[in-house]
Amino acid sequence: MKYNLLGNTGLKVSELCLGTMTFGGRGMWTAIGTLPQDQVNSLVKQAVDGGINFIDTANVYSEGLSEQMTGQAIRDLGLNRSDLVVATKVRGKMGEGPNDSGLSRKHILQQADESLQRLNMDYIDLYQIHGFDALTPLEETLDALDSLVKAGKVRHIGCSNLAAWQIMKALGISAREHLSKFVSLQAYYTIAGRDLERELVPLLLDQKLGLMVWSPLAGGLLSGKYGRDVESGEGRRASFDFPPVNKDKAFDIIDVMREIAAAKDVTVAQIALAWLLHQPAVTTVIVGANKPQQLADNLASVNVQLSDDELAQLDEVSQLAPEYPGWMLERQGADRK
Repeated sequence: MKYNLLGNTGLKVSELCLGTMTFGGRGMWTAIGTLPQDQVNSLVKQAVDGGINFIDTANVYSEGLSEQMTGQAIRDLGLNRSDLVVATKVRGKMGEGPNDSGLSRKHILQQADESLQRLNMDYIDLYQIHGFDALTPLEETLDALDSLVKAGKVRHIGCSNLAAWQIMKALGISAREHLSKFVSLQAYYTIAGRDLERELVPLLLDQKLGLMVWSPLAGGLLSGKYGRDVESGEGRRASFDFPPVNKDKAFDIIDVMREIAAAKDVTVAQIALAWLLHQPAVTTVIVGANKPQQLADNLASVNVQLSDDELAQLDEVSQLAPEYPGWMLERQGADRK
């Protein structure tokens, strides 16, 4: 397991991060996972024993139960809190009131306290906004997050599922107002969904933000259970067909991954994860599991090395179609490289 700096900070996080969306299971989250506490404890121990020091959760996962079970697992296992980097999120609906969602100062401060109570912790290492709130000025959101940092309740702040212009606007506000700034982006990125590379990857590299990848197997589509002539009745895709993927193109990519995986005697899922770990913008890849075997397979991906020729094959079959202004920027900038 390698450890990478999280954005432009001195904080080192494991290249794989344990996702907790399968913990508990309430409401809509039952489609993702319904793990009880004893199985959660086993997965957390397996992850930590495998070198993972980074755990990601969110207040909305199983309506707060995921946070609660994450904190309980750390206590049950007797893990040293200071050895772990714990991340959670705020934005989603946590009640029926008019102020029970969004990124207002009121909601952020309340939810930070409630997350700390559920986790049974004194501080959150990385507190992320879980999306954009069109009703709340970014100034208000960033000021509230900065208050949490100054109060010692939060160490760093990050964002998730934002457009490049929204992140850049937020960074500009933080610089102008001398507020804590986002150090990371948590975003969807897979070999079958490379849209991030158009605007967000150049921003991340330029501004030195870390990238935390969610759904690296495209909701299980790249797990090896699926193919052009294989439609698995198992896994998350069977009941929760998300995130959206161009499946025809994905099956072309899977065909190439199967050949590479067979030659290396590894799984298709490990090739998909290894491809991400070879991308320069990626800081950590979030892996979640319902079974120990799934997590073991994911953990083994850190040992898979892809040659330049193999990376070229994967890039060719998965590359994005040219899109304006990208193709114009490349054409005009050729003389200034």
